Amino acid sequence: MTIDAPAGVAIVESTTTDRDNSSYVDWPAIIAGIVLASAISLVLISFGSAVGLNFLDFGYGDGPNPIFVGIAAATWFLWVQISSFMAGGYLTGRLRRRYFDANEDESDLRDGAHGLLVWAGAAILGTVIAVGGIGAAANAVGSAAATATTAASNVAEGTADAVDPNAYFIDTMFRSTQPVDAEAARGEAGRIFAQAALGDGTVADADRTYLANVVAANTGIAPDEAQARVDAAITSVEQARQDALEAARIARNTAIIGAFLLAASLLVSAIGAFWAAQKGGNHRDENTVFAGVFRRF
Repeated sequence: MTIDAPAGVAIVESTTTDRDNSSYVDWPAIIAGIVLASAISLVLISFGSAVGLNFLDFGYGDGPNPIFVGIAAATWFLWVQISSFMAGGYLTGRLRRRYFDANEDESDLRDGAHGLLVWAGAAILGTVIAVGGIGAAANAVGSAAATATTAASNVAEGTADAVDPNAYFIDTMFRSTQPVDAEAARGEAGRIFAQAALGDGTVADADRTYLANVVAANTGIAPDEAQARVDAAITSVEQARQDALEAARIARNTAIIGAFLLAASLLVSAIGAFWAAQKGGNHRDENTVFAGVFRRF
């Protein structure tokens, strides 16, 4: 077919690429966005950690308010996550090859879909890195727990007695108010407290009386003073138990709140990446240039 061109107008013939054997997904642009989002996140989180540690003073005063520190850290993490995903999405939308077989709305949808793929890829990459860090931390905690268990087992006469569930009941058959070896007395007292910890933390009245008699027999103090020592020790053990329960409750609530905040921030980040990729695609189509920031030298 011959087209007669007016004078002074050049006709450029284009060849339409067959789209049947190719994909609309531009993976190189997506990978570039994932790399940029991950790098920005790493840099900003490292910077925030350095600033946060600068405000912690371990030698003087009472230290910063933990609530304030938590709010500041959560806010910074939220901003870093959203901004890094948006930067990666924008880059992908700007670099994506547009195929002119669709209208503007369809092109915007494809750009936004690429932004979502950047979000998904960066989220998976961050999860893999986080799981690796959690695994290392779990190994460290496991080693510490093993050390603590070994140390705790030495409270009794031997390791076998510490782990023997019948040791407490066997002790009740051989109780005596006469002076006994100090190490044996300590071991039996430890088993009494361990047995109480298996329940509600309350030491039975019979055990209280027996401990007071043993303390009095081994130390030579008056029975009333020995009873006071036993009551004080039981109170201290119970307080430590309550403190541990409170710490566990706080850790549980903190984990729940953190999980909800993480899920919410990821959803907001997905929206941000989708919008930024569309904006990047619009700037690509309009040949938008930020002369004040990026200029030719």
